[in-house]
Amino acid sequence: MTPFAPQLLALVALGGAIGSIARYAVGILAIRWLGAGFPWGTMAVNVAGSAIIGLLGGAIASGLPMSNEMRLLAITGFLGGFTTFSSFSLDTGTLFLRSPVLAAGYVALTLAGGLLAFALTFEAMRRSYSP
Repeated sequence: MTPFAPQLLALVALGGAIGSIARYAVGILAIRWLGAGFPWGTMAVNVAGSAIIGLLGGAIASGLPMSNEMRLLAITGFLGGFTTFSSFSLDTGTLFLRSPVLAAGYVALTLAGGLLAFALTFEAMRRSYSP
C-alpha cells in the first residue's frame, strides 16, 4: 500500500478531525474556567499531547505492537490535530506585545511542562510494558 493510499489518508483525516475538535473543546473550557487573559488551553493541549505521545512512544519502544494504521490514526492524525504549535507561536507573539516577561514565562512553562510530561510518560510506559 502506498503512503498516500485513500484508506491511510482517511485514517489521518479522521484522527485529525477528532483531535481538532478535542483541541477546540479544551480551548473553550479553559476560557470558561480560567479566563482569556492567558492561553491556558493552548498550553494544556501541548502538554497533554506531549504526555500522550510519551505514552504511545514509550509503549512502541518497549515492543507494544501497533499497526501502521493505528499510528496514522492516533499519532499523525489525532495528535497532529490536537496539539497546537502554530497557535503556541501566535499566543507567544501576542503575549510578547503585552509583556515580554509573560511571554517568556509562557514559553518556559509550556516547554518544560511538555518535555516533563513526555519524559515521565515515556519512561513509565517503557518500564511497565513488557511483551
